[in-house]
Amino acid sequence: MTSQGQSLNSTLNDNCQVNFRATLLSINSCLGDQDVERLKFLCRDSITSKNLEKCGSALDIFEYLLAEECMTEEDPFFLAELLYTIKQKVLLRHLRYTKEQVENWLPVRRKVSLFRNLLYDLSEDISSENLKSMIFLLRESIPKVQMTSLSFLAYLEKQEKIAEDNLTLLEDLCKKVVPNLMRKIDKYKREKASQVGAPPVAKETESLHQGEKELFCRSDINQLLGALPVSWQEEHAQSNGDRATPVSVEMLGSSVDTLTSETSTKETAVYRMNRKHRGYCVVVNNHSFTSLSKRRGTNKDAECLRRVFQWLGFSVNIYVNVTKGRLEEVLQYFQTHPGHADGDCFVFCVLTHGKFGAVYSSDGSLIPIRQIMSHFTAQKCPALAHKPKLFFIQACQGEEIQPSVSIEADAVNPEHVPPSLQDSVPVEADFLLGLATVPGYVSFRHVEEGSWYIQSLYNHLKDLVPRQEDILSILTAVNDDVSRQADKHGTKKQMPQPAFTLRKKVVFPVPQEELLL
Repeated sequence: MTSQGQSLNSTLNDNCQVNFRATLLSINSCLGDQDVERLKFLCRDSITSKNLEKCGSALDIFEYLLAEECMTEEDPFFLAELLYTIKQKVLLRHLRYTKEQVENWLPVRRKVSLFRNLLYDLSEDISSENLKSMIFLLRESIPKVQMTSLSFLAYLEKQEKIAEDNLTLLEDLCKKVVPNLMRKIDKYKREKASQVGAPPVAKETESLHQGEKELFCRSDINQLLGALPVSWQEEHAQSNGDRATPVSVEMLGSSVDTLTSETSTKETAVYRMNRKHRGYCVVVNNHSFTSLSKRRGTNKDAECLRRVFQWLGFSVNIYVNVTKGRLEEVLQYFQTHPGHADGDCFVFCVLTHGKFGAVYSSDGSLIPIRQIMSHFTAQKCPALAHKPKLFFIQACQGEEIQPSVSIEADAVNPEHVPPSLQDSVPVEADFLLGLATVPGYVSFRHVEEGSWYIQSLYNHLKDLVPRQEDILSILTAVNDDVSRQADKHGTKKQMPQPAFTLRKKVVFPVPQEELLL
């Protein structure tokens, strides 16, 4: 190469480096002190402790990652993984990645260890009160300095009290303070065991993971190319003529990412379900009333709702025999609850008597369903804006009837035309109202086994969430199931009805553990 050509090549490389560093500068400007602490923790296996202590900003961390060649301008995936992990997904665009692309590549390109990810995930779910309790239990061995959940776990690791093969202390703390975190530890153990038990990687494959390009002839990838957009196939053919040009994994991967991105935009959008916690589920269970009959069997419904929504990750709060005044207190409490900011969803269930688009409090007051739901509009409850708000009402829409021996009704069929169920739903997005029956008709409740509607909802959530069905598909199955049921004489039937203003699909993440009967 001539000196002029070498000089030009050097200038181009310098420009690329400057451009990449400008990108890092832009990312740094969007990160706060907490983000820097999280990045430092996630990089403990990639940057020495001594160097991490010197890092006062994200730029310092980036500098060390570049020096260690953990990332380069040609391959910034490690930084993309870090940003994805700390939930700064909006910054991925600076690196020309989408969230979906990072998710697709993580299983094979992940650099943050399973153990590091476990500690980070645990720290996200350890509240300040939980942290105080853990420090109290270890007071004699913990320095009396201000700590975050991350710095606390980092200290335990530094003192070799916990390690990837030594989780005894961590398990003991979680069992005593935050038992539900044991699910994450158990999941880590399973993943680690499967990783250890995996067959050894062949030398040819190992070189690919170390950064070398695996090459395939066109005849070897015809099937894969056939799945790519026609425009890409034509572009590739035009640029290479009819030569059997080798195609690298990087070239193919980039195209598959493009295909994934294009396909995902065509699919129905799904509400986000990966914040710090799933959200709150409120259950109002009215069994006894001042002037109405007792609702025998309702406690079975309340217990089933508690079990299934806890299984789905919700914090469940049950209120029994709620008066009008107490209901207003509950609604105000959850309307202003600060925990909604970090939650994915909100669920409100009412088990009571009802009438014409309204439900009865335990002291006999008739409260419109719309009034209950209106507490959670975007204007009154901003923390739940753009998040799904699901309301399930087990109550009929009329007056009581004389029940048969084992079947009771929560209302009767009125003689005049009932109001539309849609009138109960606030005129704004992201609401769903699941009613046990169409307006104007009874819903039935077994005095021992619970109501047809709630028991069907429980069973179908249990069966269909693991199949990743969305909530509307689940409610459709509930409709079909309940509509087929009848009392022992075959004369009483029921049809539930949902109304909604959802903009996306509600798909709950599949729980790690099976819901036992």
